[in-house]
Amino acid sequence: QVQLVESGGGLVQPGGSLRLSCVASGSISRINTMGWYRQAPGKERELVARINIGGTNYADSVKGRFTISRDNAKNTVYLQMNSLKPEDTAVYYCNYNSGFAGTADFWGQGTQVTVSS
Repeated sequence: QVQLVESGGGLVQPGGSLRLSCVASGSISRINTMGWYRQAPGKERELVARINIGGTNYADSVKGRFTISRDNAKNTVYLQMNSLKPEDTAVYYCNYNSGFAGTADFWGQGTQVTVSS
């Protein structure tokens, strides 16, 4: 069992920055995939960024603006978001998976990011 707790969301102006944090606890594998997803009203949940032993991947819409990173000593994954746009407004969710076929995804409760003047 894995528990994920996100924090760092809030209201920011266009062009501003936020850093989201996700603290993981429980049965954490050293080899895993963690990612950030988001869901805006009227849209499906989409992958924003993910990180695993092989590197990182980003959605085209955030490439060059967002950076995913991790601190294994603190069991924490971060999403640094720069040059925020109104289109980035969504609930952001942290995700964990061990990477083995058939294993379950674990999700945090989500944190709201609103980009508006």
